[in-house]
Amino acid sequence: MTRTSAPVDAPATGAWEGLVTTALLGTDRRTPPGTGPGPEAPVALLDAAAVETVRRRAGLRPARAAERPQPAPEDPRPPLPQAAAHRLAILLADRAGASGGGRRGTTPDLTELLPQWLAAANARGFAPPPQLLPALLDAARGRTDLRPAALEFAGPRALWLARLNPDWRFALRSTPGGGASLPHLDDDDGIRQLWQEGLFAERVALLSALRSRDPAAARELLATTWATERAEDRLMFLDSLRTCLGPDDEPFLEQALADRSRNVRATAAELLSALPGSALAARMAVRAEACVAIDHMQPTMATPTITVEAPHECDPGMERDGVVAKAPAGRGERSWWFGQLVEAAPLGTWPRRLGGRTPREIVALPVTDDWQGELHAAWCRAAVRQRDAEWSRALLGEPSAPEAGGPGAVSLAERAKLLGTLDAAERAEWVAGFIATHGLSEAFQLLGVCAVPWAPPLGRAVVDALNIARDAGSYPWSFSGVMGLAERCLDPSEAGRLDGLLAVPDEPENASPGAGGYWAEAFQRLVTTLRLRAAMTEELNTS
Repeated sequence: MTRTSAPVDAPATGAWEGLVTTALLGTDRRTPPGTGPGPEAPVALLDAAAVETVRRRAGLRPARAAERPQPAPEDPRPPLPQAAAHRLAILLADRAGASGGGRRGTTPDLTELLPQWLAAANARGFAPPPQLLPALLDAARGRTDLRPAALEFAGPRALWLARLNPDWRFALRSTPGGGASLPHLDDDDGIRQLWQEGLFAERVALLSALRSRDPAAARELLATTWATERAEDRLMFLDSLRTCLGPDDEPFLEQALADRSRNVRATAAELLSALPGSALAARMAVRAEACVAIDHMQPTMATPTITVEAPHECDPGMERDGVVAKAPAGRGERSWWFGQLVEAAPLGTWPRRLGGRTPREIVALPVTDDWQGELHAAWCRAAVRQRDAEWSRALLGEPSAPEAGGPGAVSLAERAKLLGTLDAAERAEWVAGFIATHGLSEAFQLLGVCAVPWAPPLGRAVVDALNIARDAGSYPWSFSGVMGLAERCLDPSEAGRLDGLLAVPDEPENASPGAGGYWAEAFQRLVTTLRLRAAMTEELNTS
């Protein structure tokens, strides 16, 4: 039997500590036993340490061998092509980042290419080279944003390694149940047992997986233990119903409106308001209609006007349906209640209420008494919640409008959310029009919601705007965020169009000193990065 060793309480322990103390103080201040000061003292100290090391090791008592780990599981996925494996090794070796600050030069930031590489490898179903798994886990340890893609790519062997190295335990926490496999979704007994006995993370993973495949079965499973769950757990479980949310969920959510937890009640109300045909949506529609109307008292006016009469109280019925009674600091109570009612009302309410007008016509109507901002902001939230593209278009307005986003988009964050309800092509076209009119100064957040790689019109709009900024003599680091996005999101096929921007431009009289050289470097880095991304894709496609 293989043996390891265990320490014994040998009398030499004190001698070892004395040698350590001598090493710390230095042999000019303290000499080893039996040795005087002088040039031989350091040698004597090392000799004594060597002898003491042998003595300590020899004084160990044999112990029973630890249990050997089970072999690593097999990964059935096909291996990476050789060139792609080499590329991954380079990306992982550079994970500390080449650009710690200051001038970046023309070198691509490989750290920012690793997430794209992992997404592409996962899409193709490749398995990683085993020898790169430690470096991959180290990279994921240092970047939480990298973990989902890295662990998906690393596969089952990552969990095997994580059980052997405490530095990689995040992989066990990030994987529901620490890597324990979920029962097959046809295994009713296994599902019930895990639901009743599993850890919280395992139960969340089970409910989410079941919800994606059989929404009704997931809801019924949740109902079996709902009354005995902790409030914070009920909230997390209820959030899983967002997947495949439908009319059949309404009875369960209506019951949750009476929950003991305010957060659970609010989430249930939010989910019900996302179902335009729900009873809660109908109740909210009645309340909201009582607050908004067309002013019929001025028939001679060429343009009808929307009038607003906000609620004067928040009654118990409103609170039960998710209206928060206490307004945040700086907000009036009536406007706070009004916004919540309009946000939760089905958007189909308003064409009926406001004379059969389309969303675009409704948004164009003036609103009395400075209520326009509050009303339009609530419609924005409703359009996002109900995923209503027609209302989103109306509230966004034309991208070339002077107000840059329409009257309902009260902030860039609001516009980004509205854009999220549109399909990828329409989203890219709108943002391209916005950039063509308003430049890049406000476009960064909008670019973040566009599909990657950017559609050609959007890519051209970004490059044209960067070129205009370069010709104006601005420093490129004013646009470093957009340039970084372009490196990751611009279609690699656009690299050829950028060759004309690589030369150092003539600087206008009012240009920032040296800006032309910085711009040339920035465009060179962009072109190099795009070509590197193209090479990465080609390597992954090579069989």
